[in-house]
Amino acid sequence: MREVLLTFLRLGLTSFGGPIAHLQYFRRTLVEQRGWIDEAAYARIVAFCSVLPGPTSSQVGMMMGLARAGPAGAFAAWFGFTAPSAIVMACIAAALVALGGSAPPWLPGLLDGLLAAAAAVVLQAVVGLARSLCTDLPTALIAVGSLILTLLLRPIPGMQWLPIAVGAVVGIAVLRGAALAGTSASLPVRIPRAASIVSAALLCIVVAVTLLPRTALTEFLGTLVRAGSLAFGGGHVVLPLLGGLVRDGIVAPRLFFAGYGAAQAMPGPLFTFASFLGYANLSPIRGAVGALIATIVVFVPSFALIFALAPVWNRVASLPRAGPALRGANASVVGLLGSVLVDPILPALAVSWIRVAIAIVAFVAIRWGRTRPWIVVSGAALLGALVRA
Repeated sequence: MREVLLTFLRLGLTSFGGPIAHLQYFRRTLVEQRGWIDEAAYARIVAFCSVLPGPTSSQVGMMMGLARAGPAGAFAAWFGFTAPSAIVMACIAAALVALGGSAPPWLPGLLDGLLAAAAAVVLQAVVGLARSLCTDLPTALIAVGSLILTLLLRPIPGMQWLPIAVGAVVGIAVLRGAALAGTSASLPVRIPRAASIVSAALLCIVVAVTLLPRTALTEFLGTLVRAGSLAFGGGHVVLPLLGGLVRDGIVAPRLFFAGYGAAQAMPGPLFTFASFLGYANLSPIRGAVGALIATIVVFVPSFALIFALAPVWNRVASLPRAGPALRGANASVVGLLGSVLVDPILPALAVSWIRVAIAIVAFVAIRWGRTRPWIVVSGAALLGALVRA
């Protein structure tokens, strides 16, 4: 377990670039250099985690820790990979909250720069996801329908899951495809039946939080649970799932997008954006305690899903309609993320020409300049601070 913890702590400090890059870091370190498992077993783990909701790279890390050192190894892998960026994100939130009362002249510009960078990153994510997930007319129409449905559901709290569910159902009805790839052999882990049942029960209990009467606290926790349970398509999808905190007045809009922009410059999982929100939110649970609770709550569904579904993965993945259902759900994710551009990002950008200009420069740098997101975010924040100072 010590080996797992130290290995993933090193990865958590150095793994910049998002989930796809994380998977390459894992492969090079854990398969090629350390030989924990072979290439085929690693491919099966990636296939399994790719079809689960939640942060794919974190789930792959948990599975690697599980294969190496059992359940304690899964926790050690998650903790090592997550702790560095979670701590930094909470510290950034603490600094921005503390500066709110007596803000220096450069702070509004820095926040403008982070918002603009966030807009550029989201636009790039939408373009990239659309190219990879909307590969024909039916999936493109599912994405458009998901965008429209998401915007129509905005006034209804807690309904972010519906477009994904509708996309999966439409996929089963109209799409064609074989069973999921990477299922020709079993996963290289062994999970006791009792542990699987307990994990499934835990997932049900956690999801039940979303059904509690609405207060600032239950809405905050429920939003985190939904984000951890429904984020198909990569870490960027956590943005629309957490965006309800802004509409409900639980997190200030500028702080929300400043935190999302800062998360792009962090190594490790993008889901540590929840650590920022846990500190900066206005519910009864905030500050350092809020950051800790938010970090745990947003990742609990990932743990539960792995332990609950790994034992039955091969049977589920071989179902004839599993592939089309996943294609439909993934296509709906494109529309879900695109809805964030329509509202609230574009209205927030439109109030300032500085934000628009920085966003355009940031998008060009990411899209055509192939500049790493953390460099773009840092540069945008600095540029905004200099312009407004």
